[in-house]
Amino acid sequence: MKNTREAVLITVATLSIFGAGCAKKKVAALTPPSLPTTTAAPSSTPAAAPARREESTPAPVAAAPKPTYPDAATRARIDQLLARIEDAYFDYDKHTLRPDAIKALQSDSAELRDILKDYPAYKLTIEGHADERGSAEYNLQLGQARAESAKAYLVGVGISSEQLGLVSYGKEKPVCNDQDESCWQKNRRIHIVAMATQN
Repeated sequence: MKNTREAVLITVATLSIFGAGCAKKKVAALTPPSLPTTTAAPSSTPAAAPARREESTPAPVAAAPKPTYPDAATRARIDQLLARIEDAYFDYDKHTLRPDAIKALQSDSAELRDILKDYPAYKLTIEGHADERGSAEYNLQLGQARAESAKAYLVGVGISSEQLGLVSYGKEKPVCNDQDESCWQKNRRIHIVAMATQN
């Protein structure tokens, strides 16, 4: 009987040791490896990565503003065109454009228009003139009406009205001082000049 008891005790002891060894192995096998937990952390914040990329994207470079006033070479070309555009002349006591006045204004006005549209800050002045006959006040009004007629024509060909200023000199700036019709005809005119200063 003693042998049977010893045999049972040995069997129980062996099973306990074997079972304890297996339990340790099972616990070790169930422990998750540490590597998957570190790789899972970045995937839990997918929105953070694109935000960093957007911040590092350089902003587009803004285009330089287009100049509104012509450079020296373009101003020289405008001056050439203005020199070639002849003064427009008027009949006595009239402010309507004659056919020869229209022809004078047509000369190079298309090229002038094409240049001016690119430089809205550049302005021209249309000067209105009259001959010496009549009062100073009346001739100022007549010179103004002549300048307005020329401006209406130039606006009609496409030059911005905001780039065309008007001034009347009446009979104050004659180009001829003789007392005859041929001289008076030269004084009844409009003349176009570039404004002297940049606005």
